[in-house]
Amino acid sequence: MLIVIPVFVFATFITFLLGAASGLSPAAALSGDEVTPERIAQINAELGLDQPLIVQYLSWMAALLRGDLGVSWYNGFTVTELIGQRLTITASIAGMALIIGIVAGTALGIIAALNQGRAVDRAITATTTGLSTLPPFVVSIGLIVVFSVWLRLLPSSGYVPFGQNPSLWFQLIIMPSIALSLEPASDIARQLRTGLVHSLSQPYITGAVVRGLSPRRILTVHALRNGSGPAIAVLGMKIPALLGGAVVTETIFNMPGFGLLAADSALRGDVPVVQGTLVISIVLVLAFNVLVNVVLTALQPATRRAV
Repeated sequence: MLIVIPVFVFATFITFLLGAASGLSPAAALSGDEVTPERIAQINAELGLDQPLIVQYLSWMAALLRGDLGVSWYNGFTVTELIGQRLTITASIAGMALIIGIVAGTALGIIAALNQGRAVDRAITATTTGLSTLPPFVVSIGLIVVFSVWLRLLPSSGYVPFGQNPSLWFQLIIMPSIALSLEPASDIARQLRTGLVHSLSQPYITGAVVRGLSPRRILTVHALRNGSGPAIAVLGMKIPALLGGAVVTETIFNMPGFGLLAADSALRGDVPVVQGTLVISIVLVLAFNVLVNVVLTALQPATRRAV
């Protein structure tokens, strides 16, 4: 887990370089009607933009570690405030997608493994393979057509906080959540099925059967514990996909979330906001990967020796 620190430093350095390489500067916008070379040079000096790149990076990192992500060049709000307002929306969608993916993927993986080689196993494997190839924007459009246009069961766009109207909140986030959950659910189901089939064929499972342990105990205590490793590892790789997919789904469902903030800021050239959203994404991905490693180590103590 010590690798997290150098990965964070490297990722933030690349993030800062992307902003510097864009060549964008707030000087012209802040100057207003008094744009002169002297005024632009003065603003660049005040913001430290005339310093060497490494000095700018160290200053940016020092502010970052204090929780200061800077100020938006577009509207003057702090980046922390802007992200805080939008992150709740994306967390609602991505969190619900993750729950759906874990529950559906685990159920399908167990059913397929317990019916290895039968029609149910082949049907689940074929279905999950097909669903994993569908891009979230295609699924999103299909869900809108079916549930909003044809059946008129769910609203097609917008967002309300959970505390304001829990029922409407659920109706608004369920379709984007399902669109984002199909790929994680499919991957978890296939990886769990493979891991369980391997575990169920091991001698210790045969020994458990001979000792008279119940099928439920054999599955939940012995087979799942050792066969869920690949599926849990897949979860760590799905967080970047969920955050990236949120940009598309929030655009389609017109939800002012974290992904839409990043996309709009990139189009406006609002470098501090783009850098802030990337840093938060890096932190979320690293934190979730650490959590996955902790869970893997707890389930399979043998992996601790490999760390």
